[in-house]
Amino acid sequence: EGFIASLPLDVIAVIDEAYIEYVDEGDYPDATRWLERYPNLIVTRTFSKAYGLASLRVGYGISPPDIADILNRVRQPFNVNSMALAAARAALDDRDFIERSVEINRHGMAQLVQGLSAMGLAHIPSVGNFVTVDVGRPVGEVDAALLREGCIGRPVANYGMPRHLRISVGLEQENARFLAALKRVLG
Repeated sequence: EGFIASLPLDVIAVIDEAYIEYVDEGDYPDATRWLERYPNLIVTRTFSKAYGLASLRVGYGISPPDIADILNRVRQPFNVNSMALAAARAALDDRDFIERSVEINRHGMAQLVQGLSAMGLAHIPSVGNFVTVDVGRPVGEVDAALLREGCIGRPVANYGMPRHLRISVGLEQENARFLAALKRVLG
């Protein structure tokens, strides 16, 4: 918030809250609460993560009306199709699904963190639906070996972390399969 407060009013700040539904920490900010104080703020959210609608590519932005007006003037018409809009509307009403999705993620995250720790691997703490792990060696060879095992991760060497792999949280059996494959790959 200090960063946003320091910006000149002619500079727009965009905060991406794609993983906000997964956050279970009381001191984690909800940037939508800052919108009244900062007329140069846009908060974006998505239905791709906890809502499970990734293939529909639907999300939204929340901003002061004058920013929304400018964005609406330059956006392409029909940028979200009617099926995606209908799914998003239905998803907003399905609180049970979101609660189950978040709970599955919470358990899956704990399973992955415990398994990685048991292998002696450090990870970056996460409040999302993925964990980034230091595999202890160049990530390319580990990633290639995991692919041969049928497990897809995301190497993040391009972010200056040449030994790190980003792993999405899955269902219990998927997480167990990944952990077993990683253990084999790392020997």
